[in-house]
Amino acid sequence: MKVTHVSIQPTEAAQNAGRPSLTPELLAASGARYSRNNEGLESILAKIDPQNLDKSVDGIFRMIDYGHQSIADMAPIAMFMDGITMWLAYLVWSQVPTAGGQESSTRYLKLAISDLPSADDLEIPVAHHGEWNDLMTRSMEGYEAAYRVWENFAESNPEATRIPKGLIEDPSDKAQKQVARMRRNFAFDRARYLLPVALRTNMMLVMSARGWVQLTQWLLSHYLPEANHLGRLIVGELGLSAPRLLRHATEKDSIVKGHLDELAALSSFSTTQPEVGVSILMPSGASNADLADSLRHHDNRYAYFGEAIRRTAVRVAWPKMAFAEIRDLNRHRTGTKYCPPLGLGFYGAEDQFPTALTEELSDLLRIGAEVTQRGIELAKGGFHAFPYFYVLGTEFYFEHTMTADKFVYESELRTGTGAHYRYADQMREALAKWYEQVPETKGLILEGSAEPE
Repeated sequence: MKVTHVSIQPTEAAQNAGRPSLTPELLAASGARYSRNNEGLESILAKIDPQNLDKSVDGIFRMIDYGHQSIADMAPIAMFMDGITMWLAYLVWSQVPTAGGQESSTRYLKLAISDLPSADDLEIPVAHHGEWNDLMTRSMEGYEAAYRVWENFAESNPEATRIPKGLIEDPSDKAQKQVARMRRNFAFDRARYLLPVALRTNMMLVMSARGWVQLTQWLLSHYLPEANHLGRLIVGELGLSAPRLLRHATEKDSIVKGHLDELAALSSFSTTQPEVGVSILMPSGASNADLADSLRHHDNRYAYFGEAIRRTAVRVAWPKMAFAEIRDLNRHRTGTKYCPPLGLGFYGAEDQFPTALTEELSDLLRIGAEVTQRGIELAKGGFHAFPYFYVLGTEFYFEHTMTADKFVYESELRTGTGAHYRYADQMREALAKWYEQVPETKGLILEGSAEPE
């Protein structure tokens, strides 16, 4: 695992225009002065000694408490985190919904057993090493075999991939490379459910120093040693750009207790929700017609939303969603997500099986169900390393609460061109529940067909 802080330097155009450049702390300090006087930027910058930037921060602040979170919000910091597990990446995203960033994708990259950390790396208790190694090896072998099956099927049955016929018949090198990529994506999308969540991934995030401090508090207080390790590495890098904040980046007793309460609660968690549920709470005085009118100027997913739909609250609950899809939907930047990490079953793209492949693929997917079941047993027993026994096909209860304009955006994005078939189907299920309650909006929400990229 490695964490690297990356500074942002001024562009050549900004330098030529004589624009100032500041360290993250100086930027925050300069912004903080605006709340205490009206001297303007030039006067603030005149106090900066280029030969002693640290002293300049303290000189600008003087009586202002740099520990105040609103001040830390003005210090932007970028970090790259390499070699963390997919499970930990998911946990990080769940805590930073407003951060900008990216992560390695299982939809475009072929992963191998060499991407799997050791049981020692993850601090899995020695008594479980043999079992874990066996299950992970079998999962990766199943993924490799399933990928070959789907790749061969995509090549011999191009109509199943929905790749445009004109593109397939285009002999140009560019077109054929695109066809090959789309076939690979078709196979990746269906084989990935056997991938262990313990596989390494890479991610980068850009957010304020406040966000980083809050994230490190959460990580350092977690029951997973891997989370603690990442928290310590982030603190080390944070010291390069915002050292005055380090006193806040520590384990917090209340968060420790909260994490342990959530772990203990898994043994009794259950859900009886049989299908996707959508709850809608409109503002006082608003009607279905008002929601439809809010979409009158909405001609693409980034376009205008009227105030009625912006003020309407929506909660969508999926009774079973595979972790592969949760990883994607979890990254939506708005609202609150709820996902108790107790596995509820296993999905392996069975609904995609052509009759000719059913027996071959069903045999491969038994390992996914077996690994998931073991993870469920360990979670109910309070075993802290239980997540590492899951795979991307492990299903969980997933709930997202947001405003209706964000729900519409999410629905349009996740059913649009290039959308993964599974979460496109699940978003359509949610839209169907929405239309049952607000039929006036049908045809105004730009639902896509999830054609391949």
